[in-house]
Amino acid sequence: IMLKKYTVEGMTCNHCVHHVSMALSEVEGVKDVKVSLTEKSALVNSEDSVQFETLKAAVEEAGYKLVG
Repeated sequence: IMLKKYTVEGMTCNHCVHHVSMALSEVEGVKDVKVSLTEKSALVNSEDSVQFETLKAAVEEAGYKLVG
């Protein structure tokens, strides 16, 4: 299990936080997600096998940008 913090670009409100949270939560292997609007970040608790590119693609599909 690994815990990583990423920067999320493009969030402007709590609806954005919800969209990013849902997108990350739906990635296979992700155990827990905490998204912060004030910090423009996502704290992702996942299995070691989860790749950054997979998380990035999920967030981009939701309309935002995930920065490593």
